[in-house]
Amino acid sequence: MTADELRLLPRSEPEGKHSYLITDHHGGPASRLADVMEVIQLHMGNQLVDHASALLPDEPPGDLRYLAERLTEALRDALRIAESRGRRLSHPDGS
Repeated sequence: MTADELRLLPRSEPEGKHSYLITDHHGGPASRLADVMEVIQLHMGNQLVDHASALLPDEPPGDLRYLAERLTEALRDALRIAESRGRRLSHPDGS
């Protein structure tokens, strides 16, 4: 199995390393769980963007830092999901 056949999961290790799913089953339990995680992460990212839009520029600097950190995390999650989905789209039959 090559790196192109691995599914990049919507989470990373505490050190920031990527996590991958090795499976021969499309739509298996682990893949479905990863799909759900991706949906949740994208939804949370959208909620953060809405929250940021409502708060800025009225929040004090400490609150802005916290918000910026959470937005950074949400963007990192969204980019990981996009990378994972892009890999799967380029190999839709698992080849």
